[in-house]
Amino acid sequence: MAERIASSSADIFAEPLPEMFKSIVVLDIIIDSQGRLTQVSVRRSNGFKTLENRAMDSVKRAAPFVAPAFTVRGRDGSVRFLETFLFRDDGRFRIRSLVGQPA
Repeated sequence: MAERIASSSADIFAEPLPEMFKSIVVLDIIIDSQGRLTQVSVRRSNGFKTLENRAMDSVKRAAPFVAPAFTVRGRDGSVRFLETFLFRDDGRFRIRSLVGQPA
């Protein structure tokens, strides 16, 4: 999922991570059994609404996703997970689950 979000966003940066981030946004994401995005909301943030919206828009742009494996689906067939966006001062971001991988 994170790779799909990153590949569909022009706001990703590849340079080394800065010592301090402007914002860290944690999103709560739910996809259905077909990989369709059913919900994305801010779970945690330091209040930069523009960056919260940029993170959520990145997820929405990347949808639909690959249908999740049966083994990870909930009773209703959906999958719920958190994804963390690490924002630099210039508003570009890295996705936490991809840190350590080439951007």
